[in-house]
Amino acid sequence: MKPGLVKGTSASFTVTVTEDMLPAFDGQVVHRVMSTVSMIYYMEKAGRHVILPYLDEDEEGSGFAIDIKHVGPAVVGQEVTFTAVCTEVTEKRVVCDVTAETSRNRVGIGSFTQAIFNKQDMARRFRELQDQIDSEKQEA
Repeated sequence: MKPGLVKGTSASFTVTVTEDMLPAFDGQVVHRVMSTVSMIYYMEKAGRHVILPYLDEDEEGSGFAIDIKHVGPAVVGQEVTFTAVCTEVTEKRVVCDVTAETSRNRVGIGSFTQAIFNKQDMARRFRELQDQIDSEKQEA
C-alpha cells in the first residue's frame, strides 16, 4: 500500500433513499425504509473509498468481515450520510468504523474490515475455483 493511510483517515458521501433500497422478499416490500442490505452496501462502499487512494497498482481490497447494527429508519426521499473512519491498518487488513446517519437520527453503526490482496493472486484463485466448479458441473 502507498504511504499515508493512517488511523483517522475517513471518507463520507450521501445518498437519497429510493424505492429500490426497500427490504423486499419474493417481491413483497416489508417496510418502506432503507433495507439493512442497502445500508451495509453503502457502509462497505464508504470503507472502500477509504482504501482506494492508497492501493498500489498490483493491489485490491476485498470485504473480509463486517459487524453492523441497524439502529434506526431512513424513509424514501430521506438523505443518509455514510462515513467510514480508519481505526486500524496492517499490511493485509484495514479496519474502519462505519456509520449511517440522517439529519434526524442514526441509522446504522459498526465496523468493516477489508483484506488487501495482490490482484494477480486473487484473479488466479478465482480462476482456479471457477475451473473446479465448471469441471464439477460437466461431470454431473
